[in-house]
Amino acid sequence: MSTMHVRSRILTGLALTAALLAGTATPAAATPIVLSSGHVDVIDVDYAGGALTVNLLDDSVERNPADVILRVPNAAKVTVPSRSEWSFLGTDNQAWVLPQSSSSELLWAGWNTEEVPSGVFQNNRVTFKLTNVTGPAGFSAYTVSGGTPTVLFDSGDGLPDSLNVNYNTHAHVNWGFDAAGTYDVTFEVTGVLAANGTTISSGANTWTFEVLP
Repeated sequence: MSTMHVRSRILTGLALTAALLAGTATPAAATPIVLSSGHVDVIDVDYAGGALTVNLLDDSVERNPADVILRVPNAAKVTVPSRSEWSFLGTDNQAWVLPQSSSSELLWAGWNTEEVPSGVFQNNRVTFKLTNVTGPAGFSAYTVSGGTPTVLFDSGDGLPDSLNVNYNTHAHVNWGFDAAGTYDVTFEVTGVLAANGTTISSGANTWTFEVLP
């Protein structure tokens, strides 16, 4: 076989390899899914095969939080009570709130540990940790009973904030934003294994909220 033929085959092989590699390149990221109403479990916790994982549950569809924008429209804007117990929320007595009660105009946002089996974690609970918030102002999550708020997370008083959540929980809370703009909210979920006392983590996951003026 001539040197020319050998060189031709080598070049052809290199070209084919390059084409195959080009064909397996990572595709461009898809356009984020925008959710602005309906039921959503923002923090959907699962434990299986020794792994603790977190997704976003859009009605019955599990999604990667990184693939979703949670939209908070102008209809979420409220007047904040002037009493001192509400001082954590809002700017100039205004805030945007996704309520703990269902509303046809807004996301009904909660969290879910129903896929965490009994007996896996000490005290049958996991811990939600709010580790970082970037945005134009403060973020909080809270419940209200008898007109009095109970603050669960508040980026305005320093982070991280932690909350113990029992297994088999499905709950809804108020999600508060102090100003319009885009917020990146990062949570980590951890649990201490009952079998050996080892702490395992979901790792950090970030949710994006788009708050409209």
